[in-house]
Amino acid sequence: MTDKHTPADETSTPASSTHDATSAENGASALPPKPKNNTGKYVAIGAGVLVVALAAGIGAKVLGGSSDDKLTHLKVGTTEASDPYWNQLVKVGKDKYGLDIEPVNFSDYTQANPALSEGQVDLNQFQHLQFLADYNTKAKQNLTPIGATYIVPLALYSKKHTSVGQFPQGGKIAIPNDPTNQARALLLLQSAGLLKLKGGGTSLSTPADIDAGASKVTVTAVNAEQTAAALPSVDGAIVNNNFAADAKLDPSKALFKDDPHAASSKPYINVVVARAADKDNADYAKFVKAYHDPSVEKLIEERTKGTSVLVNNSASDVQGILAKLEAQIKAKGSK
Repeated sequence: MTDKHTPADETSTPASSTHDATSAENGASALPPKPKNNTGKYVAIGAGVLVVALAAGIGAKVLGGSSDDKLTHLKVGTTEASDPYWNQLVKVGKDKYGLDIEPVNFSDYTQANPALSEGQVDLNQFQHLQFLADYNTKAKQNLTPIGATYIVPLALYSKKHTSVGQFPQGGKIAIPNDPTNQARALLLLQSAGLLKLKGGGTSLSTPADIDAGASKVTVTAVNAEQTAAALPSVDGAIVNNNFAADAKLDPSKALFKDDPHAASSKPYINVVVARAADKDNADYAKFVKAYHDPSVEKLIEERTKGTSVLVNNSASDVQGILAKLEAQIKAKGSK
């Protein structure tokens, strides 16, 4: 998931899963050999064996039944079902883990969590922990992360400067104006040494938390999709991964990125999410394993041009991070 208004990647058209029915080999060898004489007698015996086999529930192989009948069907909500890695994820799930994965695409990020809460899908994979914490708190839900996927670093770009040290005192930087990315952008600028946040800042910080006297730059909040377009008129801009790609910005030319391994990046870990009652479901855990299959991860890295950092935090780890984020949101709301 990238980090425009939510942690998700760019939207895509719905993709439907195809259930490959694998015909078994004909089971003629299980029937009596063809006799030289009394053909009718043995045909009758063969038919009797077939009837008995069907009655015993073992006739699928003889009749060419589908191996997919033994697969566990999972409907997974996403905003990127048309991305090539999903095809490989479906294949790995089937071949290695006995899963029949059906990606269900949502063009609107706000639909995927309610769909999971209401049982329309079994899992979803489109959001980071900060977004999930905000949803759970506001909707009074308890959707639960069961595994991590990746982090997409947020980056500072400039068309006027080639290093962070060149930014002038009072320089202007455009940042996304949605709460999730705005706070993250402020933390990034603090890490870059360009501003200071009162109290050190949190994933809920706003421009009102900037210590102007101790900061080198000022910020201008704009729609996330406008950050790249603002570059000619400002000293720099914090641009989300997908909007940087749309604007053909070279990720290698970014002047600064947040550290995906730093504690401040933990809220932006993208996760696989289930209903709380299903958080220990063994088949759902297999989906997380399939996601981290090397063949799937390779396609994810290719798709994001190396800007995504794959992470595999445990279920208990991401659940603990979520609990802290929800507590922070509730505490701020009570003030």
